[in-house]
Amino acid sequence: MSRTFPFATLATGLFTTGFALLPVVARDVATTELYNPFEPLAPQALQASTTTAPAVVPPPVVAAPKPPKRLVVSTSTGEASWYGPGFFGNRTANGEVFKPGTMTAAHRTLPFGTQVKVTNLRNGRETIVRINDRGPFIGQRVIDIAHGAAHHLGLVSSGIAQVRLEVLR
Repeated sequence: MSRTFPFATLATGLFTTGFALLPVVARDVATTELYNPFEPLAPQALQASTTTAPAVVPPPVVAAPKPPKRLVVSTSTGEASWYGPGFFGNRTANGEVFKPGTMTAAHRTLPFGTQVKVTNLRNGRETIVRINDRGPFIGQRVIDIAHGAAHHLGLVSSGIAQVRLEVLR
C-alpha cells in the first residue's frame, strides 16, 4: 500500500519544525534493523541492500497441549433418560436455575458437582455432564440427562438409551 502526501503538507512540516516527514512504504523497508544515517554502512550491509529480500520462513508449528487425561473413579452401565422443556426455569436440587442447553444431569447418589462422562452405547457419542440434580425416579434408570447433553448424545428422539457412565476425578 502506497500513500502520498501533498507537497504543501511536507513543506509546512519542513519550515515549522525544522525537519520534514517523508512518506515511507513497506517496500522501502527491507530489514527490521534500525538505520542510523550518521553511521557509515558496513560493506556487508551495502551488498545486502542490493540483493533481493530473503525468503520469509514461516514460524514452526507448535501443537496445542493436550488436556490431561481425567482419572476414571468408577464405571457403570444402565438406562438413561433426558429432561428439559417442562422444567426450564425451575430450580434443580442444588439450587441452580435449570436452563436450556445445559450439560448437566440428575443422579440419585453422586455428589453435586461430580463430572461424569456419559457414552451412548448405540451410537458411540459421548459427553461430560455435571451432576446438579436428583433423579431419575422411574424404574431402573441410572441417570437423567439435561436436554443440552441429551442432544449431544443423540438420545432426544428416542427418549431413552443404554449408556456407560464413567465418574471422573
